[in-house]
Amino acid sequence: MSLATPPAKRPLRALRLSGPGGERLLLVLLALFVGVLSIAPLARLVSAALLPQGSFDAARIAGLLGGRRVVEATLNTLWIATASTLLAIVIGTLAALLAGLTDMRRRTLWVFGFVLPLMIPPQVTALAWVQAFSPASPLLGPLGLSLPPGTRHPLYSMGGIILLLGLYNAPLVFLSVRASLHRLPASLLEAARANGARPLQITRDIVLPLVRGGIFAGAALAFVSSIGNFGIQAMLGIPARVSTLITLIYRQLNTYGPSALNDMALLALLLAGLTVAGMALTGWLGRRGDQRVDGAQRAPRMALGRWRRPVAALAWAYLALCLVLPLTALLGTALVRGVGQPLGADTITFENFANALFHHEGIRQAFFTSLWLTTLCVAVLIPVSVALGYVLVWRHGWVARGLRLASELAYALPGIIIGVAMILFFLRPLPFLGTGLYGTVWVILAAYLSNYLALALRPILGGFAQLDRGLDEAAQLTGAGIFARLRDIVLPGLAPAAMASGILVFMTAINEIQTSVLLVSSRAQTIGPMIIFLEEAGSTTLAAAVGCLMVALVLALMAGSLILGRHLPEGVLPWRD
Repeated sequence: MSLATPPAKRPLRALRLSGPGGERLLLVLLALFVGVLSIAPLARLVSAALLPQGSFDAARIAGLLGGRRVVEATLNTLWIATASTLLAIVIGTLAALLAGLTDMRRRTLWVFGFVLPLMIPPQVTALAWVQAFSPASPLLGPLGLSLPPGTRHPLYSMGGIILLLGLYNAPLVFLSVRASLHRLPASLLEAARANGARPLQITRDIVLPLVRGGIFAGAALAFVSSIGNFGIQAMLGIPARVSTLITLIYRQLNTYGPSALNDMALLALLLAGLTVAGMALTGWLGRRGDQRVDGAQRAPRMALGRWRRPVAALAWAYLALCLVLPLTALLGTALVRGVGQPLGADTITFENFANALFHHEGIRQAFFTSLWLTTLCVAVLIPVSVALGYVLVWRHGWVARGLRLASELAYALPGIIIGVAMILFFLRPLPFLGTGLYGTVWVILAAYLSNYLALALRPILGGFAQLDRGLDEAAQLTGAGIFARLRDIVLPGLAPAAMASGILVFMTAINEIQTSVLLVSSRAQTIGPMIIFLEEAGSTTLAAAVGCLMVALVLALMAGSLILGRHLPEGVLPWRD
């Protein structure tokens, strides 16, 4: 007769999916999620571009890529992306130095205003600038400062595209450089100041060399954003007949013929190649000049002294010109019945807003489709990001590295490339369903899940840095399974970061255009491309009203996220100083 004490019975829920088997199942599920939504569509894109008939045809590739239209569009794309990136570097770096090193007053509000254009959909930005400086400008017209009637709009040009892309991407450089400024060694700056170095000398000889890595990292982001920014390139480039690769891909979708989709895939692959090459070049330059030293405390801010008022005046004038003026002109256009009407007490009307909200079936349907698609995207990505963050932070290995690389690749590539990949992957009938998803809202959802997984991960990974892993290990010793630990321990501790993640994804996806512009159809419309469709149809005032509603939604979401700011790791919310 054995006197051994029988093992205590564990609850059924603790036994289920506990131990290594549960973690293996989690890895399999995550690998399937990332593989089906990121790796497989991109692989299908490469296959359609290089092996359309199952074999490599060098003559076809050379003929398409060597054609006059493609060469011209490629050169235009490279020039626009390079020039706008240089402009973004200058503006973003100066703004970061001003906000990060000086004692400028009301700095938090200014940073909020400087970053705000990055959150506004690019097609709205383009429409606002067009209305602000058109001959029928509702603001400059009454002041006698608008262009004469019949004058060609200066923004409908390559220079106009470069200007708006540079201004639009300057916040990306600003955020990257500001993060590097936070890591500057305070002792080094204080020593230079004690030896009599002036602020300009400190900035030139110490600060800029140390933050060079941040400048090049911001340049990489700006370059990728410029290449893939469909909203600005389409709104300004198509009317001006300035062809770029992204607008060429958009027009290729309407081309008929047996090779149309394969040609579009090859153009998308060319665009992806330029993107990766630009990122690699700026990353290599950044590593060569990266001399960052982490400091234990931030250096005291430099006093502007007698330059405080002139510098502050220039800083706020920049926001007035680049933010307030275009958005006010957009609102003025939305408040009149027809383009060119003066804005006054007898012409002001809210008819466009009423039509956009209640009477226009297409706009209302597009808005509700975007709303529930974005909500569902957030509902899926938050738990997936929590589980993936658990693997990336606490379970290292080649599988974790592969999952991270695959998720970041889909986010780094221009959204229109993801759109092309989704068309090719979901065009064929799916197994067990017997039908394809192309032309339905589900292919848009798949593109959102692929494109925004890395964005959802960023606040989550920052939240994991603040969690005590001991709680998870203690629960594991008691027999709790991986899914129970994620639900009962990890997720409650990550609640603020998860909410911030949801807000970022929702704010980015609700007005998105880069990915969905190729995927929308008569059965599946989203609100992002609606402005371009309305503008092309001549409904400029209605398009302006839709743009104003988009901006109002972005402002409401950004204001709501500030409430969570005190509970989040530093840097999670880019508009919080």
